[in-house]
Amino acid sequence: MTLRTIDSLGSLQGKRVIVRCDLNVPLTDGQITDDGRVRASLPTLTALLAAGARVVVVSHLGRPDGQAVAKYSLAPVAARLGELLGQPVAFATDTVGASATDAVGALADGELVVLENLRFNAGETSKVQAERIAFAEQLATLGDALVSDGFGVVHRKQASVFDLASILPSAAGLLIQTELEVLERLTEKPEAPYAVVLGGSKVSDKLGVIGHLLPRVNSLLIGGGMLFTFLAAQGHKVGASLLESDQLDTVRGYLAEAERLGVKIVLPTDIVVASKFGADAEHTITAADAIEDTPYGAAGLGLDIGPESAAAFAAIIRSSQTVFWNGPMGVFELAPFAEGTRTVAQALTEVGGLSVVGGGDSAAAVRILGFSDDQFGHISTGGGASLEFLEGKRLPGLEVLGW
Repeated sequence: MTLRTIDSLGSLQGKRVIVRCDLNVPLTDGQITDDGRVRASLPTLTALLAAGARVVVVSHLGRPDGQAVAKYSLAPVAARLGELLGQPVAFATDTVGASATDAVGALADGELVVLENLRFNAGETSKVQAERIAFAEQLATLGDALVSDGFGVVHRKQASVFDLASILPSAAGLLIQTELEVLERLTEKPEAPYAVVLGGSKVSDKLGVIGHLLPRVNSLLIGGGMLFTFLAAQGHKVGASLLESDQLDTVRGYLAEAERLGVKIVLPTDIVVASKFGADAEHTITAADAIEDTPYGAAGLGLDIGPESAAAFAAIIRSSQTVFWNGPMGVFELAPFAEGTRTVAQALTEVGGLSVVGGGDSAAAVRILGFSDDQFGHISTGGGASLEFLEGKRLPGLEVLGW
């Protein structure tokens, strides 16, 4: 089957088009701290407005668990969207109530409204199919068609992602098309040399990706909290660093499989070890096999890859034609432990071929560390969805669109 695109919906002049975006942005005191997902939604919204559609934007934000929670309101997002579009954007204070009905009814061709957080209604994320469908049917009364463009949620069987797409004529938006094109380049005949850089806290979150990509890559670089499970699997002591003891045998299996396939699994040779978790912690650089030999002993915490390792990772990245990176190399939010992530990010900007930042914490890190989106080949908007795609899983929010 072929993914249905906006063209399949025919003329949209005067039609009410519900657009399922992923506007789940970070907020601090009601202020957006990273508007990357809002900006990523612009191409689809702009195209629909230009086609004369009456655009109804729906999204989730945070996890309010079916309750109306003020700090998870999409009001700041609607305001930012209006600024980026350069036109007024209406905001409904509910999702399927009187405010939404009135706001959608008041739309003229080429106008847009944002509805309040979908997850204020328990039906959006319900595990009970009948409850999801009931909510989707309420949403469907507000539109004539659905454009699904929230790539970050296509791995979820939720009312606005899956059930609504079965009720209304539906198609994928431009963002989902772009994400799929890039991710398929990472899995179907990627240009070699191909390096995958994985970080983040838990190796268990990445096991599926490692297993699926090992036969496809030339190098697998491991940083972040997950590296300590790899070090422990090799017999090294890791102090008080993050460790998933229940994954040691699995990791040993991947190390053996990589050797059989001729894939280089590259682990850090030096580590930044701290006395405690905090920006003010005492810290030192030590060899990766000597974490407990620092003054902090068994209480030492590995919080970043060391400069020698960062330089080695960067050299492999720069010499590759295809690079996928998911997960920071250390606790980048704390200045003393951000250099590994910064060095990796800088190297990705110097890749001659395709460089992909795999959403989630990696996308947040590059922006917090001062990089701009256009320095990379692609920054994914869907951390979990990207990983599940790269694991080879079928994603319900895509399957319902014909993929």
